[in-house]
Amino acid sequence: MSVTPRPGPVAPRPIPDSPRAPSALDDDAFTADEERLYLAGRPSLRGFVHYVQNHARDSVDRASLVERWQAARARVTVLERLEAGAADQPQIANLPPRYEPLLLEFFRNPLVRRSFNTLPTDIVLVPLDQLVVYQKHIDLVHVRRLRERYGRDLDEAAVFRICLPSEPSRAPVAWSGTRRGQFVFLSPSNDLRYLGASALHPEQLAGPGTRGALVGMVGLAVGFGSNFLNAFHAAGRLILNNGSHRAYALREAGVTHVPCVIQQIAGLEELGLVASRAVRRQPKLYLEHRRPPMLRDYFDPQLRTIIPSVRRLRQVTVRFKVEETSIPAPPRSRPAL
Repeated sequence: MSVTPRPGPVAPRPIPDSPRAPSALDDDAFTADEERLYLAGRPSLRGFVHYVQNHARDSVDRASLVERWQAARARVTVLERLEAGAADQPQIANLPPRYEPLLLEFFRNPLVRRSFNTLPTDIVLVPLDQLVVYQKHIDLVHVRRLRERYGRDLDEAAVFRICLPSEPSRAPVAWSGTRRGQFVFLSPSNDLRYLGASALHPEQLAGPGTRGALVGMVGLAVGFGSNFLNAFHAAGRLILNNGSHRAYALREAGVTHVPCVIQQIAGLEELGLVASRAVRRQPKLYLEHRRPPMLRDYFDPQLRTIIPSVRRLRQVTVRFKVEETSIPAPPRSRPAL
């Protein structure tokens, strides 16, 4: 159900790959309208109304939103009774031997080792309809782009590479230094993030321009995550951690089981290592509730609300501060007599 009339499909447009100043981001693909799917009916009504009113392209009557949420809430109550335990003990299967060439290709990606080296990890086939989800909204325009990119021939190899790509993300990014000590990065991809700081030695650098003899450099990295479809396995459930749009697009295309990286969580104290903030804030909803939010809910017309909205960009701002001062030198040790 839609809170306003649904617009027609938005055709994808090319986005330049070369960095530009954020002020020059005038490409239509950075500013085009979105069509967002939002899951209603779960806590809270206030959060639902606030989200829609802040993202909708056109004004939406508050009373109609309350009515929509109440109807979705009634549907959730029915599902809690009819589908209690639907997320429990998902039918996880090992990858058949025929996947071995694809796995070898996947493991050549150095991000695999760096991304999943904290908890016990497996690569298995998981049922999309039993995945628990915490993400409440889906960008349907982005889903259409994915469907066009995937095409109609979704064999096992194609599905594997969609879920577990061997190449890093190629989403466009524009960035620029806006003032001394500050850089701003913009991208249509919500996966853009700060990746951390690292120390670089002169021999690691290809001769950057400096005004003195270089002894070291500090790198503040911004980029994309591993981009692998992954979930964590906790309390007998699979909670989707990354790849919601691909999971939605594949399920919409009729795919029911997909390869997925899953991390094993033995106790709640390990949630902080892999879980999103939403899951950490409400662990009982996702791990203990008899009928938690699930991927299949995105396709339930009584639970989803379609919101034509203005596209938003992901912005990451990196600031640094340099201090130069003098401190007392440590005393010299005296030679032993």
